[in-house]
Amino acid sequence: MSRIGKQILTIPDKTTVTVSGNSVTVKGPKGELSKRFADRVSVHIEGNEIKAAPSNASIQTKMMWGTTMAHIKNMIEGVNRPFAKKLLIEGVGFRAELAGKDLKLALGFSHPVLVRIPEGVSAVIEKNTITVSGIDKELVGQFAATIRAYKKPEPYKGKGIRYENEVIRRKQGKKTVG
Repeated sequence: MSRIGKQILTIPDKTTVTVSGNSVTVKGPKGELSKRFADRVSVHIEGNEIKAAPSNASIQTKMMWGTTMAHIKNMIEGVNRPFAKKLLIEGVGFRAELAGKDLKLALGFSHPVLVRIPEGVSAVIEKNTITVSGIDKELVGQFAATIRAYKKPEPYKGKGIRYENEVIRRKQGKKTVG
């Protein structure tokens, strides 16, 4: 049995959830999200509670059961309170700025890196911090990972782009003989 799949989700005030076939639509004060799920799991609403049930007892169905409920929980949370990820830029000359709907990064390359900000995601830059926020948890996490991938933090000086609470294991540099 899936522990997450067995949980019953309650629908908060000012939020509406509709189920039609395999797709679930969640509307809230911050926006609307819709997602289509696998046929293996049936989602139904009883009053202000959301429940899901697997169609059979296979391992894949049990996995999808928990995954479906986790996605629905994230959708409900996102339309009420947007998700946010903070990225820190460390390094001499490393900086970021907004250029219309693009994010312009100076990361020590011979050219600036332009990253298109996807629909449904907003980016705010304060000094050396980029805050990525939006109602879709997957989209926010993927965009933050895309930005971080351009210059991952290196272990010697810690230069690069890292998440706010990420700990970089530092290595000792070369020792001088003397």
